[in-house]
Amino acid sequence: MTARRQDKGRLATAWWRARRRRVYQVLERDSAQDRWSEWVNLGLIVLIVLNVFAAVLETVPSLLLHDHVAFLIFERLSLLVFAGEYMLRVWVAVDDPRFRGASPLRARLRYMLTPVAIVDLLAWLPFIVSALFGVNLKTLAILRLLRFVKLVRYSPGMQSLLEVLHRERQSLLACFWLLAAAVLIAASAMYVAEGAVQPERLGSIPAAMWWAMATVTTVGYGDVYPVTAAGRIIAGITMVTGIVMIALPVGIIATSFVDVIKRRDFVITWGMVARVPLFADLDAAGIGEIHKALSAHTAQPGEIIARRGDPARSMYFIASGEVALEFANETTVLSDGQFFGEMALLHSARRAATARARTRCMLLMLEAENLADVIRRHPEIGLRIRAMARDEEGPQALSRRVDIAEGELHAEEGSPRS
Repeated sequence: MTARRQDKGRLATAWWRARRRRVYQVLERDSAQDRWSEWVNLGLIVLIVLNVFAAVLETVPSLLLHDHVAFLIFERLSLLVFAGEYMLRVWVAVDDPRFRGASPLRARLRYMLTPVAIVDLLAWLPFIVSALFGVNLKTLAILRLLRFVKLVRYSPGMQSLLEVLHRERQSLLACFWLLAAAVLIAASAMYVAEGAVQPERLGSIPAAMWWAMATVTTVGYGDVYPVTAAGRIIAGITMVTGIVMIALPVGIIATSFVDVIKRRDFVITWGMVARVPLFADLDAAGIGEIHKALSAHTAQPGEIIARRGDPARSMYFIASGEVALEFANETTVLSDGQFFGEMALLHSARRAATARARTRCMLLMLEAENLADVIRRHPEIGLRIRAMARDEEGPQALSRRVDIAEGELHAEEGSPRS
């Protein structure tokens, strides 16, 4: 009986772990082709946007939204959804790779202290407190707009921007220090030049700092302006300094943002190239040369990328979207990160299938002549590719020289077939 209970306990634990892992995959979009994940995250995005609109419109007195039953029901349901989402994310934090190796309690506590978790908590907790204890939190109604920040989780661009701000924090802090110094020096100079002339506006350094801040940031409200020659000279220097002060952090952020985007795209593309068996034996330099030879192509839904029977001169990597390979007797669907047509780089072949875009696709294309150019410039890459091709064909070489044959699709296990 004891052994049976232990077996049941282990089965129950395994079942709960599997359910927890599944919830993590859905919430964190751990799988690119998970329909449940797509629908759940799309629903959360729509709910967040509707909450932001409701929070903005609630401030219009003539609408009287706060007295509408529909608005109250929507607010209560939103709170329940956001609270449930938060609790589920805390529960599945154990499966987050960032906290791997930590105990379940420690992993969840560490997750609760992350900025995104704090934003999730503030999106619902104050209003639950208000409802349960009758605390008047109307002054905290602005927290509804904080739900807009939750959209950062679903935006790769915003995540890249946050990465840029974190990476360049030292440089941006230095820019802020220079801005503060410029404001202080300009305010002090203007106080000396016009403090006696305009005592009500520039009669002290703190009072002059308002003018200095408006001038350095190039806002220039015009409520305070110099009237003496010395004051105008100081104002002119401050204006030029302000242009430099504003341009400096903008340039730092823009340059770093481009670098982050390029690096992310490079890593994704690099991973796709490295997965091709034909290039598996290449070192980092060789894969880098192949990466440079790639060209981008966008295919619209229904567009024929390659037609069966046509000469094969290129291979394709699927950066995003779905491509259907239509053979004579079946259709195979490939998606993000997969590839087809690599045999075109080695043989004078004809397409064995028609490649048709099922959705809008971002493709990376490698032409046979571009690869040949890489091999001419780097003969060692050609030697490795030819050696890899011989290993692939071996004694059971293909009896027919066709491209994207079924055995060469390298589709991930479980690719849908129709």
